[in-house]
Amino acid sequence: MDTKQNNKPENPISGAEALMRSLEAQGVDTIFGYPGGSIMPVFDALYDHRATLNHILVRHEQGATHAAQGYARVSGRVGVCLVTSGPGATNTITGIADAMIDSTPIVVIAGQVGTGFLGTDAFQEVDLVGITQPISKWSYQIRRAEDVPWAVARAFYIARSGRPGPVVLDFAKNAQTEKVHYQPVKVDYIRSYQPVAEPDEEAIRQAADLINAAERPLVLVGQGVELGNAQAELRAFIEKADMPAARTLLGLSALPTSHPLNMGMLGMHGNLGPNINTNKCDVLVAVGMRFDDRVTGNVETYARQAKIIHFDIDPAEINKNIPADVPVLGDCKVTLPAVTALLRPAKHTAWIESFRTYEQVEEEKVIRPELHPASEALTMGEVVRAVSDATNNEAILVTDVGQNQMMSARYFRYTRERSIVTSGGLGTMGFGMPAAIGATFGQPERTVCVFMGDGGFQMNLQELGTIMEQQAPVKMIMLNNNFLGNVRQWQAMFFGGRYSFTPMMNPDYLQIAAAYGIPARRVISRDDLPKAIEEMLAVKGPFLLEACVVEEGNVLPMTPPGGSVNQMLLEC
Repeated sequence: MDTKQNNKPENPISGAEALMRSLEAQGVDTIFGYPGGSIMPVFDALYDHRATLNHILVRHEQGATHAAQGYARVSGRVGVCLVTSGPGATNTITGIADAMIDSTPIVVIAGQVGTGFLGTDAFQEVDLVGITQPISKWSYQIRRAEDVPWAVARAFYIARSGRPGPVVLDFAKNAQTEKVHYQPVKVDYIRSYQPVAEPDEEAIRQAADLINAAERPLVLVGQGVELGNAQAELRAFIEKADMPAARTLLGLSALPTSHPLNMGMLGMHGNLGPNINTNKCDVLVAVGMRFDDRVTGNVETYARQAKIIHFDIDPAEINKNIPADVPVLGDCKVTLPAVTALLRPAKHTAWIESFRTYEQVEEEKVIRPELHPASEALTMGEVVRAVSDATNNEAILVTDVGQNQMMSARYFRYTRERSIVTSGGLGTMGFGMPAAIGATFGQPERTVCVFMGDGGFQMNLQELGTIMEQQAPVKMIMLNNNFLGNVRQWQAMFFGGRYSFTPMMNPDYLQIAAAYGIPARRVISRDDLPKAIEEMLAVKGPFLLEACVVEEGNVLPMTPPGGSVNQMLLEC
């Protein structure tokens, strides 16, 4: 229940100390943050909790939010940020928006001026609640110390429940220093907030009936499967009815790459077969995905021939972009088994074989030239695949945004759950490096490889300082083509080759790495690539591998902007 308890202990503590105890009560062990004037009482309290709360000092508050996202995405827990007011708080906005659109549970705690100064334009005052309400699940200003335990418990419950997302707590300075009789608070219910709908038995029956009657079913697998920890339920679902499945960018590791029913990636730069067959299937089953425009292309021509079944936890996603014939609301860990129980075993051999035909075409025209190029220059795809192979396809893939992101998603292989961390909906350049830092704390026993372009690498370059201080074992692979590659590709394809401000004048990245004490190596020759990757993976701590790749390489296939998913380009 959402209640404040009134049994008061004898000794009052400060609101800042109450925050520490409330975080510990939520099981928090890692905080990414940056101190400042309006949050100093909290950092002073944190000094006495260093044994239980590991604070990671980032070099920029945006880095704190992305690190918290990386931590949350690989661990399944809530990531936590702690920053000051004013510019410290506003520097978190990009990360909050990114977490909102990609359904990542984080709690951002920001200092604020004292309540007596609110509205006076005091030093480093900003209306954080007003700014973040549209881009968070809940944004709340703590004005009294006695509200701290309740606000923290409520924040974590909202962040992790239902469709996860970011929550913001704006912590007034007077509330940090006031005394309170601390009592733990538990929140597991909020009136008018229903995070998960009860499954509708009629919808479940209708979904099963459609699938049982289908001759050409296709399952679209989204990140909701990972968020709901329903990977095993998904496999049972598709295997019983022998349904081919394709994955969204954020859902790539929900199904192993090698699974016989895995047909590849959806979307603008996805695989040929699942995109073309989207417009040939008779039943389209979407599981935990939101029909993003990069997946659907032109919605007027998207899957018009198919009956649509949409599994989702968020009723706002139903009929938002693509109308659903059968909406199945609820947690897919519950709804998938319910439908599976009503399915009849089936075989769709000829339908599945049609995907193999498209695979052969894509292999010949796109994949083989990318992985085994005739040119002397390295390609992005071959570097990605070489790193994946060297990690036995078990590493966590973190990406920045751009060509490096699409190439990494296409050519990395996935054998384990929660193995991809990328900025999908917002497309935030600079996401990769801090997110990778967070991932090393969220899953310290796994290898974390982050692929970045030379553009995105420089957007949060300062986080090399965090990596240096923490000796975070981030394996950084920079695919350096001396361009803002994705924009350059669009300029080449749709703007007559007018490269308007996309060529990059770059620094010597090895010298930068050396300044931070991070071992690094530059690779130009294909013959040197295996040894360089071996060296990178053998180093216990961080490593920077700069791969100098072909400057004007393109990510293919590609659905042109506004085009139909079955009209993919195989060449520029």
